[in-house]
Amino acid sequence: MAENCLFCKIARGEIPSKRVYAGPDVYAFMDINPVTRGHCLVIPRAHAVKLHELPSDAAASLGAALPKIAAAVCEATGASDYNVLNNNGMVAGQLVSHVHFHIIPRYSDDSYTHPFVPRAYETTQEEIGAVAELIAANVEK
Repeated sequence: MAENCLFCKIARGEIPSKRVYAGPDVYAFMDINPVTRGHCLVIPRAHAVKLHELPSDAAASLGAALPKIAAAVCEATGASDYNVLNNNGMVAGQLVSHVHFHIIPRYSDDSYTHPFVPRAYETTQEEIGAVAELIAANVEK
């Protein structure tokens, strides 16, 4: 954990939070500025700013905890649908420099609007194919 990281301090109990889950590698707590009722954050205890910087074992623990916490959020709130959001870096909208996932329960009458707009980027099938090949080559590294 990083000494001055806000989320590391929360996971260590140095800053109070409304805990919803505490495992050896993962901590989850209520967002202090929720966009809907039940909005919570899920973080690895290991410090990393971006998802790809997280050690594999910490990522595996996080991946295993997310569905369990999402199900608990839905059960507790009565929501049947939810968003799971993760921003990596300031340009992507990350406000706290520690990997975190938002679990946002959705309700038919909520006012939250997700900024994702399909087809906002103009492209061609050729470009999509070329980028897919580049990504695939880098995954294998």
